[in-house]
Amino acid sequence: MITESNMSDVQEPIVTAAPEIRQIIERVCQLEKNRLDRKSQGHINDDIVKIIKEEVQ
Repeated sequence: MITESNMSDVQEPIVTAAPEIRQIIERVCQLEKNRLDRKSQGHINDDIVKIIKEEVQ
């Protein structure tokens, strides 16, 4: 059973992350959501690496 306490435990690393890290997490989550919406079967690793490289620059 998911409780409010469990959800805050899951969200804690995201909420406390540096803004740059939160941006990476948000972009990767959006990428995954878009891929699920399209039922994409391709590899996601290259896209994630691209996001990280863009944010690090």
